[in-house]
Amino acid sequence: MTMFKGAGRLSRRGFLGAGAGAAALAAGLRPAHAAGLTVGFIYVGPKDDFGYNQAHAEGAAAVKAMAGVTVIEEENVAETVDVQKSMESMIQFDGASLLFPTSFGYFDPHILALAPKHPDVRFQHAGGLWSAEKHPANVGSYFGYIGMGQYLNGVVAGHMSKTKKLGFVAAKPIPQVLMNINSFLLGARSVDPSITCQVIFTGEWSLAVKEAEATNALIDQGADVITAHVDGPKVTMETAAGRGAWVCGYHADQTALAPEKYLTGAEWNWPVVYTRMAQTMLDGGTIDNFVRGGLADDFIKMSPLGPAVTDAARAQFEATKAEIMKGGFAAIKGPLMSNTGAVVAAAGEAFEETDVRLESMDYLVEGVIGATS
Repeated sequence: MTMFKGAGRLSRRGFLGAGAGAAALAAGLRPAHAAGLTVGFIYVGPKDDFGYNQAHAEGAAAVKAMAGVTVIEEENVAETVDVQKSMESMIQFDGASLLFPTSFGYFDPHILALAPKHPDVRFQHAGGLWSAEKHPANVGSYFGYIGMGQYLNGVVAGHMSKTKKLGFVAAKPIPQVLMNINSFLLGARSVDPSITCQVIFTGEWSLAVKEAEATNALIDQGADVITAHVDGPKVTMETAAGRGAWVCGYHADQTALAPEKYLTGAEWNWPVVYTRMAQTMLDGGTIDNFVRGGLADDFIKMSPLGPAVTDAARAQFEATKAEIMKGGFAAIKGPLMSNTGAVVAAAGEAFEETDVRLESMDYLVEGVIGATS
């Protein structure tokens, strides 16, 4: 337990920001650190958001259950200097030697600013591209091929849509989001090549009002299956289901939010990933700087198929999932154009899920209605 838990006390970053942290260290008041491994998790939003942060928190809970491990968590930490203060506090006051600052915007400049100051601490970031030429050796990047989950979402959506119009509520046009949008549409087009998907970007990872507005706008324009890539898809799921649309989930299982309208969902399996990394540290090993995995590696998983999913949808879903599990699956394959007319993949060209070039994706494929800027 740390001195920062409990009602009425300063937050970690507030304690440091007030100068109290430096004074405490100077006075020799550093709390005793627990034996074994201390791991810090930092979230940009609440841990119960039915989405991105909840998925990471489920991973943290699994690490917490490991023998010899102490877990420190802080939620609602902005992608600003606040996260530097939170990380510094976990290192200085709790003795954390492994940190998981989980939000995309924590990487540059915040992790990159702090890591050189603490070479004995391991900083693991979700989604960033680590480069040996540019980045500290004690920083690592990990992520999963979640686009394959969105492809499977698209397969089911393609079968269930009557209007042949899908809707996607997205936060920001970064490569990981674009990969999910494109994969969702391409999965649906494996069922019917005439299907389209309209995307609306809200501009923020969590903005409930805009997410609700975007969901309603997509349905008003004919979309009858909705998915999302925002931190907490709860608003989108509930709004869409309330309007009678089908929904495909993301990040975590949202079945409970729309039990009759939920088709399936692409979920993270962070408990497996995080316990593996923590065990590596406990064993005295070093976590690889670049870690990726997919369905076959237990990095991602799919929500159970909902009760309304048809036999035809179920059959193609299971067959496609089996192909993905074999490895070498390519959602992006030629001939394929972007929605601005540029060649994405020439005839005979394919980008397997493991192709690192996909993590620099800056386009929307033909059939996606929307723009990246």
